[in-house]
Amino acid sequence: MRIRPCIDIHDGKVKQIVGSSLQDGASYRENFVAARDADFYASVYRKEQLPGGHIILLNSVRDESAYAADKRQAMLALKAYPGGMQMGGGITPGTADEFLQAGASHVIVTSYVFRDGNLDRTHLDEMVRAAGKNHLVLDLSCRRQENGSYVVVTDRWQKLTNMVITADTLDFLAEFCDEFLIHAADVEGKRAGVEDRLAELLGDWQQKSGFPVTYAGGVHAVSDLRKIAVLSGGRMDVTVGSALDLFGGNLSLGELKKAAKVHP
Repeated sequence: MRIRPCIDIHDGKVKQIVGSSLQDGASYRENFVAARDADFYASVYRKEQLPGGHIILLNSVRDESAYAADKRQAMLALKAYPGGMQMGGGITPGTADEFLQAGASHVIVTSYVFRDGNLDRTHLDEMVRAAGKNHLVLDLSCRRQENGSYVVVTDRWQKLTNMVITADTLDFLAEFCDEFLIHAADVEGKRAGVEDRLAELLGDWQQKSGFPVTYAGGVHAVSDLRKIAVLSGGRMDVTVGSALDLFGGNLSLGELKKAAKVHP
């Protein structure tokens, strides 16, 4: 198990937002708004030797000025920790190389590879060609449905797709990317505990496949790391956002790193 740090950027500022509250053109809930630029946080992660975290741009590419402000912050972070962070948010085949050349280890993609709620194989193949399988992360962030299934959501967790997360789905998509990033969108930013059933589903699959998966959403205590470690045999990595003291929470990177080492 590894701790995968994060830098979420919205309106040109590092923020922690309650994921389920994010809606275009509507109010949303903020847990934290930073006074520092993104390179400060990337430098902390570099000093703590925590590679493989992600930078996510939360504004829509359609909001050109806000997205440009987000991008400026992201470039500062990539420069501060070259090769140490992944880049997501509005990535397309046309922009992937720019971020990789700027220092991103991987680009993270969801929305581009879906069309009208369905996986678009043409777009997926384009992303693989543009970034290379070894530099591509598929973000399969999801929401739980009434029947207990987990359905992938796109457009900053706002639009449901027709893709249900199952072992077969993960087996298939693993052929196109280097790893998965999966936010439990219903609990993202709430600091109220992890989505147990999703963590169990992912952990069971990962123990069989050995494929890299990072879980994000709801972590608020060291006990959450122990739970995820048990469910995944210590294989699944974890992102902690709003609960981190860097973002106004109660957990330090030091104690998280120590807890993660118990479950290598």
